[in-house]
Amino acid sequence: MDFPERLREQGLRVTRQRLAVLSVLENHPHSSADTVVATVREELPDLSIQSVYNVLNDLTGLGILRRFSPPNSAALYETRVDDNHHHAVCTRCGRVEDVDCAVGHAPCLTPSEDHGMAIQIADVLYQGVCEDCRNEAAGVATGPLPRREPIR
Repeated sequence: MDFPERLREQGLRVTRQRLAVLSVLENHPHSSADTVVATVREELPDLSIQSVYNVLNDLTGLGILRRFSPPNSAALYETRVDDNHHHAVCTRCGRVEDVDCAVGHAPCLTPSEDHGMAIQIADVLYQGVCEDCRNEAAGVATGPLPRREPIR
């Protein structure tokens, strides 16, 4: 994705801070603000926590980022915003995966009752136990599990 162009389209200056946050989330989707702060600071150690939160809020407000809040977790951010996809969350390790709409183009945007609202997005959250956690519980050797952010 051409993030500098996307920022300019929204009337924003292209800054190192914005590009660093976008890069982190492009490479590590479904990250919490704390994870973004820690990762951005590897590249920009003097960047304040408040600056990162401001970037996250500004870019979310403009639709460049998407924020979603799984149960028992901090809000998570991602750069995938141009579709109406959903998420599957492992209730054991917190792993989050994207799930495309089940049928056709955003069928869930046509609810059985819209109560007079112009529906723009539908959030569906699938919860279950991922294959790695099921294998671990069953004692199946799968090698080291990838480090994942815990659900809070």
